[in-house]
Amino acid sequence: MRQNLTVEEALEVILEQAQPLSETEELPLAQAYGRILAQDLASKVNHPDQDDTSLDGYAARVEDTLSATPENPVRLKVIGQAPAGKPFPGEVGPGEAVWIFTGAPIPKGANAILRVEDTRREGDTVLFFKPANPGDIRRRGDDFRVGEVLLKKGDLLTPGRVGICAAMGYPRVSVFARPRVGILTTGDEVVEPGEPLPYGGVYNANNYSIAALVSEAGGEPILMGKIPDQPERLREKLEGVGKLDLLLTTGGVSMGEYDIVRQLLEREGRIHFWKVRLQPGGPLLFAEWGSLPILGLPGNPVSSMVTFFLFGRPYLFRALSRTDAPYSVLEATAATPFSPNPSKVAYRRAVLTSGPGGLQVHTTGNQSSGVLRSMAVGNALVVLEAGIGAEVGQKVRVIPLGFAL
Repeated sequence: MRQNLTVEEALEVILEQAQPLSETEELPLAQAYGRILAQDLASKVNHPDQDDTSLDGYAARVEDTLSATPENPVRLKVIGQAPAGKPFPGEVGPGEAVWIFTGAPIPKGANAILRVEDTRREGDTVLFFKPANPGDIRRRGDDFRVGEVLLKKGDLLTPGRVGICAAMGYPRVSVFARPRVGILTTGDEVVEPGEPLPYGGVYNANNYSIAALVSEAGGEPILMGKIPDQPERLREKLEGVGKLDLLLTTGGVSMGEYDIVRQLLEREGRIHFWKVRLQPGGPLLFAEWGSLPILGLPGNPVSSMVTFFLFGRPYLFRALSRTDAPYSVLEATAATPFSPNPSKVAYRRAVLTSGPGGLQVHTTGNQSSGVLRSMAVGNALVVLEAGIGAEVGQKVRVIPLGFAL
């Protein structure tokens, strides 16, 4: 069993075990938001499918309007109109114009548009106060063309990408099935919200914060409740988990007599590593029970959230073949001091803001791993190398918490 890994070493071990999933499902486009594409998508159409107008105005021959000025407008005869969806059936000849609306196809014979604000209608004629503009015509296929691959396998379907799917002609898309992620809380002291809280008890925040993080990362959380600090109860749970792609446990991974997750997996499973040189979340454990990967998160609520974000989220991204990075690293200016950990990389909870001077970051306050409030008000982690803090005005590395922005 490897121990005391660096963050980079631990992440490498975890990602080596994250096998891309193959199970897919086909969904109506209305249900596809937030899912991960399981295949490349090439457009079935040109967009736009014909030359059309980008604005409301009049379609004409540009050569008929070149002399138009506010003092000496050009007068053209209006021979019809072209609303979107109802193309003008005729042809625009010399001295003629068609009243046209955004998105309508350009009438035959016309090669330019003048926006309505630069015209004045007088009966069945229109005055042009400046030349018509060919640049206001959106050319066929200007956005994308038939056969062009716009979305790739592994792309997250954002609102814009869902719209692209529709514009390319897809009513349904193939997406990866959500990885099934079991979430199991350990601890005699853990009580479900709504139950009476006994002396020394604590409500089961981990179950729900981690489930939300799993959903946000693209997984399907399977809440498995909580078990007391009894190895045989943990064994029963592990033997009856059913089909899971990953199991997350919270608590029971440190060095105490009641840390049953670590103890049982040492005896009967396979531990890839235990302990990572970071704060919060040092007792992180990664193991297998049979073929089931298990990420043992610390019991403190902040530690469990931070370690899932840094390690569990990348695991799910790899399993889903996602093309986007699980998180990004930015540079910001410290607006408050940040204290170091003498021997570990510290991830300090913080609030990231943007102003005239660029990105700034300030602490959420108390950095104890039991202060869950910091994860509710914070939206970023400041990364400090072992033994190195930050004073006001210094540049620091920052990981935005995507789920909080």
